[in-house]
Amino acid sequence: MAAVAASSHAPTPLLKDELDIVIPTIRNLDFLEMWRPFFEQYHLIIVQDGDPSKTINVPEGFDYELYNRNDINRILGPKASCISFKDSACRCFGYMVSKKKYIYTIDDDCFVAKDPSGKQINALEQHIKNLLSPSTPHFFNTLYDPYREGADFVRGYPFSLREGVKTAVSHGLWLNIPDYDAPTQLVKPLERNSRYVDAVLTIPKGTLFPMCGMNLAFDRELIGPAMYFGLMGDGQPIGRYDDMWAGWCIKVICDHLGLGVKTGLPYIWHSKASNPFVNLRKEYKGIYWQEEIIPFFQAVALPKDCTSVQKCYIELSKQVKEKLSKIDPYFDKLADAMVTWIEAWDEQNPAGAAAEKPNGKA
Repeated sequence: MAAVAASSHAPTPLLKDELDIVIPTIRNLDFLEMWRPFFEQYHLIIVQDGDPSKTINVPEGFDYELYNRNDINRILGPKASCISFKDSACRCFGYMVSKKKYIYTIDDDCFVAKDPSGKQINALEQHIKNLLSPSTPHFFNTLYDPYREGADFVRGYPFSLREGVKTAVSHGLWLNIPDYDAPTQLVKPLERNSRYVDAVLTIPKGTLFPMCGMNLAFDRELIGPAMYFGLMGDGQPIGRYDDMWAGWCIKVICDHLGLGVKTGLPYIWHSKASNPFVNLRKEYKGIYWQEEIIPFFQAVALPKDCTSVQKCYIELSKQVKEKLSKIDPYFDKLADAMVTWIEAWDEQNPAGAAAEKPNGKA
């Protein structure tokens, strides 16, 4: 694990000492130059996937820690088996070792987007605004986010629900290359998203959504233990469903615990499309399986004594093992990995230890 400190004279940004930026990568992080005005004063946790002997170059001036597979094995020991290898799902290790309240995670092919006026979008700032304002999962507001400047609750919105609930997750979107599955990529190879919709929505209670991990922020204290990106990549029968799995899990747990999930702004510029044939090879089982997985999550009921994220997640793992293992033995393995993940999370995050291990340094 490598660590480098930065110095800067720019104004202190929002939540500077309360947020880590987690980036999974297999390549040099030249893309950070574009993000320098927005990221330089924050702490980065870089999770290097693939060959741990490869050197990842990070531009000068960034404060970061870099973990490779050897570091993950050293820190977690046998429990490192729950962290995916050769897949961006490895990013969730960064969530585990962070000791900050908030996480923003972004992929290394995501660049700074521009709004319709041509102004660069500070995606991180918008995510923070989303997380620091309430959500409204119990009743839909037709002016979307009522807490944004220039908006409010519309006529007919119950006053008893206007306080909203705490926001656990802020899910951002993408201009240019949309986050499509392989079959859609194949039939629409030239499609690009140029539609900028100036809106933030709370996803209603009881409604699932396809969560994309390339432009995502969350309150680690509220939902962190459920942000497990599953077993994907090397040695697994499925890929590109890591963020989907986490999204389904966090949504049913947020619904149960009375927390909110927002989607919409901010946008990033997704710079390149991945190979649809490679993607199809990774996704094809998931495309079939999701037709049974999604009804499972829609029907999940968590008992009242599940009062913490960890308890909810362990209960969810039991139901995964009981009801999804008939689809494929992979789900037995995944359910066990979910339990291992929680055990590793609790080992890395003992109660009251946040002040003793700042910035996730092992």
